[in-house]
Amino acid sequence: MKKENIHPADGRLGSLLREARTLPALPPRFQQNVWRRIEDAEASVQSGGVCIWLEGLVASILRPRFAYATVAALMLAGISLGAYSGARTARHDAEARYVASVAPSSLR
Repeated sequence: MKKENIHPADGRLGSLLREARTLPALPPRFQQNVWRRIEDAEASVQSGGVCIWLEGLVASILRPRFAYATVAALMLAGISLGAYSGARTARHDAEARYVASVAPSSLR
């Protein structure tokens, strides 16, 4: 095997390496698609005040660590509303039974 001394300052080697380097070709209409995406993003930011806020809220709720907290909060709210509604219904039924037991039959 033949060993050659290769010096980094060798001009022929540098030009050969520059010629051998290939740049990948960009997809067709790449620059137009980039500008279209930028314009679409700017248009959605400008036009969607409440919509963007709502999308951000939903995105943060759907993250795994917040999803568990959201489910727990919704279950706690459901249990609380169910208990409140049940207590109100029970009180209304108790009042109706009391009135039925005290009132004469002609008022029923």
